[in-house]
Amino acid sequence: MPFMPVKFDLPKRVKLAQGLWMLYWFSVMVGILIFSLGIFFKIELRKRSEMMDNDESHLVPNLLILMGMAACGLNAFGGKVCHDSLDPMKFAKWKPMLKPYLLMCCGFNGLLLLTAVLCILMQFAMYLTLAEGLKNSIKFYKDTDTPGRCFMKRTLDMTQIEFRCCGNNNYRDWFEVQWISNRYLDMSNDEVKDRVLSNVEQKFLMDSVPFSCCNPGSPRPCIQHHLTNNSAHYDYDHRTEELNIWTRGCRESLFAYYSSIMNGIGALVLATIFLESADMAGLKYLCTALETMTDPENPECESEGWLLEKGVKETFDELLSKMKTLGKTNQVDEGGEGQEAT
Repeated sequence: MPFMPVKFDLPKRVKLAQGLWMLYWFSVMVGILIFSLGIFFKIELRKRSEMMDNDESHLVPNLLILMGMAACGLNAFGGKVCHDSLDPMKFAKWKPMLKPYLLMCCGFNGLLLLTAVLCILMQFAMYLTLAEGLKNSIKFYKDTDTPGRCFMKRTLDMTQIEFRCCGNNNYRDWFEVQWISNRYLDMSNDEVKDRVLSNVEQKFLMDSVPFSCCNPGSPRPCIQHHLTNNSAHYDYDHRTEELNIWTRGCRESLFAYYSSIMNGIGALVLATIFLESADMAGLKYLCTALETMTDPENPECESEGWLLEKGVKETFDELLSKMKTLGKTNQVDEGGEGQEAT
């Protein structure tokens, strides 16, 4: 007995074909959206690739671009089939292609599910990449004359301003590196010389941060130097007063930004899977309803459509037996080849 059978007459078949045509073209628009999001995500990764140690994976955006293109092609084909379904002459040329097409749609849904899972799993890898990349970015901030690092300072400054963050974990990361180039240090100055010589690695370290860490919304003028020296500023205590620089680390801010993009894309991809499943179910109903017409020459006649020709259990058992038969056939072929070789 067919699984989920539905009786159809001409008006129902026409409504189903028209509804499916609209649904397929809506799916094409969703495919364009997925393609666009893949391009957007790839650009966002490229924009800050310097701060990701150039190890960021483009697997997810590349998959999104591929899935978007495939969705447009598959759904445009489905829309064309639905458009021609009520004309027996036109539908006849599409009929042999429908079974491979539905199998392709099943495979496409599997790839969509893989993409949604990767959107979640790749977030952990991105977190580690950001942690290492930002650490190196802060270290190379001063190397504005070094090829390959000339724009690191600008990139990091713009990131701290845009994402309202400071340092990797927090603003104290800047205390651990020399972020001012030696060309801007007066080595004849005793204070500068003492600070450099007092450090084991002979770096010019100070409790200061770049200007891009400043919070423009603070009522007090930005304190970016001597942050931990209370006597250097009037009415100031760095342990109790809320600093007028960004206290959130850039790793946290960037990870939250990219996570929101990937979570949003993952939700859209999951919704697309349900949409594609609805398209497949509707097309299956339409095809079976057209095939089971009692009098094909009379468009007014009734017919019956279903999702599966047999019940779920029977269909699963039949599929399992086919797979076993195929496996046995392969074993026999291999055995025969071995005997011939001897």
